[in-house]
Amino acid sequence: MSDKLYDNMDWAAIEAMVYSEEDHPHDILGAKVTPDGVLVQAFFPGAVKVSLKQGTGSEKEMTLEDEAGFYATLLPGKTVPSYVLRAEFEDGRVWEGADPYNFEPQITEEDEARFSAGIAYEIYEKLGAHPMTIDGVSGVYFAVWAPNAQRVSVVGDFNKWDGRMLPMRRLPDSGIFELFVPSLKAGELYKYEIKAKGGLTYLKTDPYGFYCEKRPATASIVQELSYDWGDRDWMEQRSFREGKDRPMMIYEVHLGSFRKPEENTEEFFNYRELAKMIADHVKKIGYTHVQLMPVMEHPLDDSWGYQTLCYYAPTSRFGKPEDFMYMVDYLHQQGIGVILDWTPAYFPSDNTGLIGFDGTNLYEHRDPRQGYSPNWGTLVYNYGRPQVKNFLIANALFWAKVYHADGIHMNAVSSMLYLDYGRSDGQWVANMYGGNENLEAIEFIKHLNSIFHKEVPGAVLTADESSAWPKVTAPLDEEGLGFDFKWNNGWSSDVMSYMQLDPVFRSYHHGDLIFSMIYQYSEHFILALSHQEAAEPAGSLLSKMPGKREMKLANLRTLLGYMILHPGKKLLFMGQDFGDPSGWSHRKAPDWMLTDAEGHAELLAYMQELVSCYKSHPALYGSDDDPDGFEWINSISANENLIVFLRKHEEEVLLCVCNFSPLVYENRKIGVPFVGKYKEIFNSDAQRFGGKGCCNPRVKASRFDECDGREESIRIKVPPMGIAVFAATRADRAESGNEKARKNGRSTGRKNETRKNGSARKTSLKDELRRKIEESEHL
Repeated sequence: MSDKLYDNMDWAAIEAMVYSEEDHPHDILGAKVTPDGVLVQAFFPGAVKVSLKQGTGSEKEMTLEDEAGFYATLLPGKTVPSYVLRAEFEDGRVWEGADPYNFEPQITEEDEARFSAGIAYEIYEKLGAHPMTIDGVSGVYFAVWAPNAQRVSVVGDFNKWDGRMLPMRRLPDSGIFELFVPSLKAGELYKYEIKAKGGLTYLKTDPYGFYCEKRPATASIVQELSYDWGDRDWMEQRSFREGKDRPMMIYEVHLGSFRKPEENTEEFFNYRELAKMIADHVKKIGYTHVQLMPVMEHPLDDSWGYQTLCYYAPTSRFGKPEDFMYMVDYLHQQGIGVILDWTPAYFPSDNTGLIGFDGTNLYEHRDPRQGYSPNWGTLVYNYGRPQVKNFLIANALFWAKVYHADGIHMNAVSSMLYLDYGRSDGQWVANMYGGNENLEAIEFIKHLNSIFHKEVPGAVLTADESSAWPKVTAPLDEEGLGFDFKWNNGWSSDVMSYMQLDPVFRSYHHGDLIFSMIYQYSEHFILALSHQEAAEPAGSLLSKMPGKREMKLANLRTLLGYMILHPGKKLLFMGQDFGDPSGWSHRKAPDWMLTDAEGHAELLAYMQELVSCYKSHPALYGSDDDPDGFEWINSISANENLIVFLRKHEEEVLLCVCNFSPLVYENRKIGVPFVGKYKEIFNSDAQRFGGKGCCNPRVKASRFDECDGREESIRIKVPPMGIAVFAATRADRAESGNEKARKNGRSTGRKNETRKNGSARKTSLKDELRRKIEESEHL
């Protein structure tokens, strides 16, 4: 070694490199201009020879200055020449490429400042792994936030997973580590090796990684997110489709069990294959959206995706990121919206994930009373840390912007809002005011909803919030949380409890059927018969219905019909629309063979017409959130298991009759809102649906005959265990038969009385008495 080379080397810094404790490797490695020439230093543990090849074609072997693998050479001149390094290893491997330590950071001071403030909403374009070209050199740029780490390296097959190689540079203002590695391409496996300040060294999956190995492997994969989208028309019109006055009938899907490859329950169909399968069924029934249970990468199938490990990566179980883009694109081109389940309430404690990421509780709270959820054995985000909020807010935007998702469904919101959720006394810490509200989580949710609506207009945010937290869907300027919709878990719980009872006992629980209307207009609701209502071991919707098979099917038709007629948007889990008898399990698909079987085929036809009826009549969706859009006619006939109500929107009025009893109510008098004609437009007991055919084929003209507190009424045949929907058309009172008679000075009762032998119909004593009373009142 020459004296000049020796004099220009920082031996203390070299020792830090050799012991893998250096967080500013660019200060040591790479090319540096010195008074004696250009000093080039490189660290290749295990290399037997390292050469420097200049652009002129000359090659110079570098000197091994430390047996750990530290090489150096001194080039003449005062300008850093163009060169590549070539390292040869004992096992025969050869690495050749531009020097990683000659490139400037791609993250600016402004990026750092915005990230530290929690407002770098597209930080996923900076952090993670990004193939790019810098100064004419192609490679991959890596960046990760680990402010408390002593040293961070990027490792992979390209360096034999040796963390001594490719240490990353700590940026001064943010705790972000970054490094550009020339010659790498998309498809490379990688992780971050982190050396904590206590000396512990371990591997972590990239929090911002776009693609992961298929479980149980956990490495990230370098991935370019490029796709030639064909859904421009959909995206331009989306904002007009997602309004609260639009129909929304959501089909909830678990991709891993929607369908299974034949005789192979351990494998899955690809996103592209699933796209067509799902679209065919969704279009057949008429759903407006699909809601996918979490597609973000997760380690355990049994978690159904809700314990997310990699928030920026669609699970590799079903293919690559571009395959998932194809699925969304295909569904959009078929006129189907896509909503994604999202889980910012917790994350799993897998060691390769976010837990203790940089040797400290970086993403979670240090205090387990705040950072650990005893309900699920998962960790809770520290919502008060700006960079953590940034990670989550940017992630929601990522799925809407990069993957064109039409909505994000936030799971387990209640667990975020309450500090004592699922915890006993002594297991939680009160807020600064002594209350149990998680003020940091509330601020995070409001922040997210505010930015989301600004950045992706037309996309929706829905919440699974099971408590009575007020104003979940109220605007932020009205002190609300700012969600677009909230699942009505109270309705699903009460109605399912009611429907599982034998009809003999339902009258004692009539309140479960109608209670939802007391609070209906406190939020913008989605009525959800989700996977939670259909999963093992409790069983599917059909299996929960009382009675034998025929009665089970009738009960299910009535339940689904009531959901459609009740105010609120709708959601139904896969397999329930044709009455899959088995409780859902992620290990098996619904029994699709049943869609052609007796009873099930009729139920599927029923759903087709029911959804068509819903979408064709604005009264069933246009005024979901307007109290004037709903009116009780009869909510008190508990002994009959009968309810009657109106759905209204602008000029359209529908009379809805729901019978939760197996009895046919012949000639049942029903109060109606005005003089007019009432035409049955839908009946769940039609024979084509598997019913008995107890329908009302003729238009019913109202009579001036008090019922249900209304002056006018009609008489109908109420189907057993079913629903009947009538379209109401106003008419002049003169068109009513009994009123026309009064105008001529004769009551209907007197007319019948004077016809002794030529009566057109026989009347009962009760009818005669009613008519006599009517005559005495109105003559």
